Amino acid sequence: MSFLSKLNDLQRRHGELSALLSQADVMADSARFTRLSREYSGLDPVVTAFREMQAIDAEIVATESLMAESSEDAELRALAREERDVLVKRREKAWLDLQIMLLPKDRNDEKNAILEIRAGTGGEEAALFAGEMFRMYQRFAESMGWRLELLSTHATDLGGIKEIIVMVSGKGVFSSLKFESGVHRVQRVPVTEAGGRIHTSACTVAVLPEAEEVDIVINEREDLRIDVYRSSGPGGQSVNTTDSAVRITHLPSGLVVICQDEKSQHKNKAKALKVLKARLYDIELKAAEAARSKDRKGQVGSGDRSERIRTYNFPQGRLTDHRINLTIYRLDQVMQGDLHEVISALSNDYQTRLLAEFVGGT
Repeated sequence: MSFLSKLNDLQRRHGELSALLSQADVMADSARFTRLSREYSGLDPVVTAFREMQAIDAEIVATESLMAESSEDAELRALAREERDVLVKRREKAWLDLQIMLLPKDRNDEKNAILEIRAGTGGEEAALFAGEMFRMYQRFAESMGWRLELLSTHATDLGGIKEIIVMVSGKGVFSSLKFESGVHRVQRVPVTEAGGRIHTSACTVAVLPEAEEVDIVINEREDLRIDVYRSSGPGGQSVNTTDSAVRITHLPSGLVVICQDEKSQHKNKAKALKVLKARLYDIELKAAEAARSKDRKGQVGSGDRSERIRTYNFPQGRLTDHRINLTIYRLDQVMQGDLHEVISALSNDYQTRLLAEFVGGT
């Protein structure tokens, strides 16, 4: 089916829904009325944009007709040609906007996300960098009006972070952060280096969509082993004198989640379950995507934690995203949370690739 045929079908369906929603029997059936109203609302902006493009097409035809009729009037013909060129540009943009509106939607885009950051190769320097990465995302989240909830953290004696897990809540969180998963490499002179030599360290980032109850169902009695013990902090010192720390093992998959930041065993368990469900949901999504797009190349990275996606070079003030060959020389601002340019570039690249696939397949 051509893209234009698909738009005509959607316009016909929009008309059918409009007629159905005005019928008495449909209005009396609240469930059906709600379902049809939701479908109508989803189609309405697409059909409105399609009609606007059709209006532009009609204006182009009229303008070209005027150009043909005024062949002997050079001034009028020039004005008509200028108007036609403006309309053609408007038509090109309207066509592109329509294609973008019909791109397959990621059902997780509007979900909250669980952000996990772990120190990788590089010892204490990697842990310090992981802490800076967390603060970078924290400032970016604040600039977006998002809310952060700490789920779990494991700090080092020197103020670094071995692991931190947070829930990020707000509008469009997952759609903005989903391309951050992977290995983030840092090149700089560590504060622990007396000789002034540049070291390379790394941390891993994972961004998981929050799993809702309908996404993942866990039988706590059969699927989980829950252990409780006393929390401990950096260096092994006691954080709590009660058995509030919780370790949950998901027996079918072998996944283990530990939460000990709260003094309440109940709160730690709730947070651990939230992380566990997100990880299980992520595994399901990855498997489904692998089966669906085995030969597909229009992806910005794989989201694999082992994939090196970005380098932060502090001596040169340079950030490079290796997936889209993006290099910017304002690393200081990025580390202060100004990730907008990077995330926008990744989203635009993904959308362009997806659009090429979508149009090529219709």
